[in-house]
Amino acid sequence: MAIIGELIKRAIELSNNVISNPDPVTAQRDVLTDLLQKAQDTAFGRAHDFRGIMAKIDLHEAFASRVPYYDYDRIYSEWWKDVYEGKENITWPGKPGYFALSSGTTSNTKNIPVTDEMLTSIRNAGIRQVLSLAEFDLPSSFFQKEVLMLGSSTNLKEVKGHLEGEISGISAYNLPFWFKGFYRPGPEISAIDDWDERVEQIAIKAPQWDIGGLSGIPSWIELMLKKVIEHNKADNIHDIWPNLQVYTSGGVSYDPYRKSFDRIFARPVIIVDTYLASEGYLATQVRSKTDAMALLTNNGIFFEFVPLEPDNIRDDGTLRENAKAITLDQVEEEKDYIVIISTVAGAWRYMIGDTVKFTDREKAEIKITGRTKSFMNVVGSQLSEFQMIRAMEELESKNGLDILEFTVSAVRNGEDYSHCWYLGCKEASRVDEEKLAGQLDSILKEHNKNYKVARTKALKSVQVNVVPAQIFYDWAEATRKKGGQTKVPKVMREEQFKDWEDFLGKTS
Repeated sequence: MAIIGELIKRAIELSNNVISNPDPVTAQRDVLTDLLQKAQDTAFGRAHDFRGIMAKIDLHEAFASRVPYYDYDRIYSEWWKDVYEGKENITWPGKPGYFALSSGTTSNTKNIPVTDEMLTSIRNAGIRQVLSLAEFDLPSSFFQKEVLMLGSSTNLKEVKGHLEGEISGISAYNLPFWFKGFYRPGPEISAIDDWDERVEQIAIKAPQWDIGGLSGIPSWIELMLKKVIEHNKADNIHDIWPNLQVYTSGGVSYDPYRKSFDRIFARPVIIVDTYLASEGYLATQVRSKTDAMALLTNNGIFFEFVPLEPDNIRDDGTLRENAKAITLDQVEEEKDYIVIISTVAGAWRYMIGDTVKFTDREKAEIKITGRTKSFMNVVGSQLSEFQMIRAMEELESKNGLDILEFTVSAVRNGEDYSHCWYLGCKEASRVDEEKLAGQLDSILKEHNKNYKVARTKALKSVQVNVVPAQIFYDWAEATRKKGGQTKVPKVMREEQFKDWEDFLGKTS
């Protein structure tokens, strides 16, 4: 028996049983009060009269009436630019020691403040995630195994008196001392800037490690695992890491990658979903009987939700000023919402860019359904990313395909439009693209009445182009940064789509 593992397991089970799970609505009210109190004397707090807000009976109504919505571009130009230059007490007391660099799908590069309080919030969320493993009936031996966290480089850069890097690199840089003995690939490999070189070193060292858990974005974890298998001439990853039992996924939906991972794994692996963004750790899966995630409602982040409806969102994915935000006690299950957060890092009514739906309101459990900028409504089609992913799953089922990535753009042809899709498949050479276009069109018509109407009006055609999935990753590397928090956009606007097709032309 693994004595140390048994002790750790029992401690986790005991802690998980006695940990208090506060009422989410009450917890959120307390978080908003705490945020306003702590930031009342900052430049932002004075400009928006946080003291006056706290004097009101309906705290959220007062907060919403005096603080506008912010997307990244607006809050950076009006407030965070000063924070980045080193000024103190702007949107949060003091000044942050870190800035998270995000090269996601909503802006080219974002510089997001990471305060000590936010690092504490992220660590607390990580502990909550570890404690939730008690729900999954893992053997005692698992708790002595190593965990491979594949994120961005921990080689942070010093700029203007603070350190910069992607949030996964900042988090790994600040790992608690007690976890460092379990952490792989370790500080030396994690500090390598070049993603391919880092993965090469992981592949070389892999047989020396006893990995029990993985953590990272599915697309990059998949590429890393394939490299490890190839380098070590193995049939599957369990030939190298026989004790691998848990994969903590995050960043994007795991579902499109499930079949591909099933071929990499030789035996069942528990998938635990998490919601760690550059702006904070928002949610994590805490129950084994669901794949939904529980919002972390008492951990320094206040949540608001705006219904994902055409009247609330512009074509560029930003919120309209008159869109009404609701709180946790007002949401409905199985309805798409745009997520708005206020945090201990000085984000205020900040549009993070994601959409979610609630699967259990009382438990505050959610699933990520997409990105606001992946909401296509150029010609009234009202397609959400969730609907697109489900359509891809149906295409896979009908045709025996593995669609690992996809992107779509509304292309103008005079006064009319066509939806031009690119699907990243393993079977790119043997696919009937015209047949797929017809099937995709039928699937979307069946499940979305607005899309069906749009097809009788300005949306005149649907095109499907199938390319090797690797091209999506090559494009991500060429235009942004490989690995880390990088995600391939599901919907491209006109200029970005032109760059994408120019890239395809150079690689053909």
